[in-house]
Amino acid sequence: MTDLRLLNLSAGLVLESGATLAPVQIAYQTFGTLNAARDNVVWVCHALTANADVLGWWPGLFGAGDYFDPADWFIVCANVLGSCYGSTGPLTPTGNAAEPLYQQFPLVTIRDLVAAHEALRQELGLTRIHTLIGGSLGGQQALEWAIQQPGVFAHLVVLATNAQHSPWGIAFNEAQRLAVFADATYHEGTPTGGQRGLKAARATALLSYRSYEAYGRTQAEPDPERLDAFRASSYQQHQGDKLVARFNAYSYVALSRTMDTHHVGRGRGDVATALRQIRARTLVISISSDVLFPPSEQQLLARHIPGAAYAEMDSQFGHDGFLIETGQITQLLEQFYVPTLVH
Repeated sequence: MTDLRLLNLSAGLVLESGATLAPVQIAYQTFGTLNAARDNVVWVCHALTANADVLGWWPGLFGAGDYFDPADWFIVCANVLGSCYGSTGPLTPTGNAAEPLYQQFPLVTIRDLVAAHEALRQELGLTRIHTLIGGSLGGQQALEWAIQQPGVFAHLVVLATNAQHSPWGIAFNEAQRLAVFADATYHEGTPTGGQRGLKAARATALLSYRSYEAYGRTQAEPDPERLDAFRASSYQQHQGDKLVARFNAYSYVALSRTMDTHHVGRGRGDVATALRQIRARTLVISISSDVLFPPSEQQLLARHIPGAAYAEMDSQFGHDGFLIETGQITQLLEQFYVPTLVH
């Protein structure tokens, strides 16, 4: 695996809110080799709690023998601002402060994430990206970037995402933040603050990531006599503990707020007008059982992005299907690229 690399922006970034975040550090990884024509670049935008190691969190789609094989492609994945995986976030000391900002970390929007990664693209000297791909939060970032830089991206692939974060999605995020805020340790501003709240938040989020059918299939209680300690309860506890072990409450709050800011139509008239600015050949993928980003949201994208192709995956995994159904995604990509698979 390629080592994590860092780009330091000493002047920082002026955020969409008007605040300045400085200095700024962007953590990223690359896989594979840039070819002589420099036309085999795939840029991956990751989801809420992921990191720059796309080969680690999207196996089956990225990796040796997978559709996006580093033997063929030069793959770039950068960690987003606000995260806890190397890029500047709530646990990173900034400015003249000797201590991290924790809960005082400023609001960063989807457009701020794009600004940071646009600076990285320019630093890497990548003038043309063959494919920009992302799901969920990563899809929101990819859409915004493709609108801002229509001449850079030849292909755009977005999965389980939307043009504007919905009231439903914002409500789920607020419910999770309330769980974190209810943990008194969050307000103390320490590296381990808010862990109990984060566990509860993750358990809440999981209900929007999966589906009724998925829980029925995997978490049904085999013992009809059981009165407590149900399998589904243990599953929620386990998933909460897993996130606490690898993520941070302050980053979780910061990035959920980032997701809430997503609205491609802001300052551009409306959503349809904004989406019509995309020039990349686009594939929009939805998941039949996704209750967080339902197919109607992807259908809207496909209607307004010029020439976009649309496909709906039949899956019982809900929103998480974009990470799990790599076989179906591969088939859709093979069909999508047939006319233009030149790199």
